[in-house]
Amino acid sequence: MSVHLINPSDNSFGTAVITPRWLFVLAAATPASMGDPILVDESLEQLDPNTIHGGDVVGISVHTGNALRGYQVGKFAHERGATVVYGGIHATLFPEEPFERGWADALVKGDGDVAWGRLLRDIQAGCAAKIYEGGKLEGDQFLAARWDLMQTDKYMWASVQTIRGCPKHCSFCSVWRTDGQKPRQRPFESVIDEIVDLRRRGFRFIALADDNFYPVTLTDLRLARDQNNLERVEFLLQTRNERFALMAELAKLPKDMVFFTQITMESAEDPEYLDAMRRANIKGALVGVEAVTPEGLKAVYKDFNYSGDRLVQQLQTFRKHGLHVLGSFIFGLPTDKPSTFDATVELALKADVTFAQFVMMTPFPGTVDFGRWEKEQSADPRMIAGIPITRYWLIPTAIRPKMFTPHPSMTSEEIRDRTQEVWDRFYEFGAIWKRSACTPTLRARVAFVLLSKLYRQMYAGTGISTDSARRKKAKKWARWTASQTRKIFQAKAMPELRSPVWEPRPKTHSGLTQLTHTPGR
Repeated sequence: MSVHLINPSDNSFGTAVITPRWLFVLAAATPASMGDPILVDESLEQLDPNTIHGGDVVGISVHTGNALRGYQVGKFAHERGATVVYGGIHATLFPEEPFERGWADALVKGDGDVAWGRLLRDIQAGCAAKIYEGGKLEGDQFLAARWDLMQTDKYMWASVQTIRGCPKHCSFCSVWRTDGQKPRQRPFESVIDEIVDLRRRGFRFIALADDNFYPVTLTDLRLARDQNNLERVEFLLQTRNERFALMAELAKLPKDMVFFTQITMESAEDPEYLDAMRRANIKGALVGVEAVTPEGLKAVYKDFNYSGDRLVQQLQTFRKHGLHVLGSFIFGLPTDKPSTFDATVELALKADVTFAQFVMMTPFPGTVDFGRWEKEQSADPRMIAGIPITRYWLIPTAIRPKMFTPHPSMTSEEIRDRTQEVWDRFYEFGAIWKRSACTPTLRARVAFVLLSKLYRQMYAGTGISTDSARRKKAKKWARWTASQTRKIFQAKAMPELRSPVWEPRPKTHSGLTQLTHTPGR
């Protein structure tokens, strides 16, 4: 029996920007008695079904965007006589669907760090159940990835997770429902050990693949104190202190290392935190701007963000603290007008964000937006190829609509075309070259230009905001650009690097030690 772990994708570029972390974490969760799993990342190359044999176990993780391809992979595996197992966010939200459409034999809901190994042992023993509840594990149960199984010449950035969950409740995001609103923080010692392992292998660019690297805001602390909720104050301070302890250790790593993560706009109001990020060599972060008007922010339950000139000032604050922003903007909100598109790209350019992504409004399962939309459509949903529009991920890509929710004043085609124009304007060569001046050397500047073009091709040129002809051309160029860009991100391995010898620390009720540093008091 062989174990296969497959990351499904319709788009294969030969090289990937960031490692799909779940592949290597579940590899670590695979019992040693079953040998090393066979890992297939279809963002690199498509699966060869002939590598699967009768009696094998095939694990497939799906999110909404790759669910249809995941079910095709499951069909291939079933036809080869393998046991097919699904997991991931989409399988957690729709546990019946992989059985109905993906030839599933079993399924893991929630975190797989522990449940995957239990399922495999049950398969060995011939007593596997249909559904395994992985739940929401505490941070000290998160597994380090098996990076020894990675093709190191295929990825630009490695990925390490430090925390799961997000305390926010944005209407377009499912993370706070699937991963929970209580931050579940991994002890910083295990994070550093994993990062050292990656640097030893030649990776100096690492994404801290967290739902929200800034889990405790100054407003959270103020409100808890105003309510005299001492237990919550203690929890928030403990969580915050652990963040600072992690960043203090990151700052001790080789100075050539570069980290990237994801945070909320509110962190711009916390200069102590931003300065700690800078010392930790966290050079960039994806920041959810979403909309540039008060009406748009209210529509997505994100009115804690600023708009207009105040938003520009807030975004510029990140740069003043040495943090480059990948700004994320959403188009197609009910409050959007034709003028919104120009206003958005002009604000992004004025605010000097280093990178930007412009996505069309999509109601993702598990979100408030999806629930509202599904309810509205329940009486008479639009059907495409016999599939209700509320299950759009099951519609073949060639005939899948570009947008799913009707807009009160613009057509889907108009929104798509205007979104594409925004991508084109932000990523035209002159604008990229101007932004690349932030880099210290000519080599770094060339890398910046290549990465910008690659990002634009991979995410705008092959995504929902473009047409099939443009997608085909974009894939070809993205494959070539990716192979060239990866060479610039290569680093010399540091096999001599060692992790610190950690002192054991007693656990508190939340699994972490009460640290003494209490910033933000």
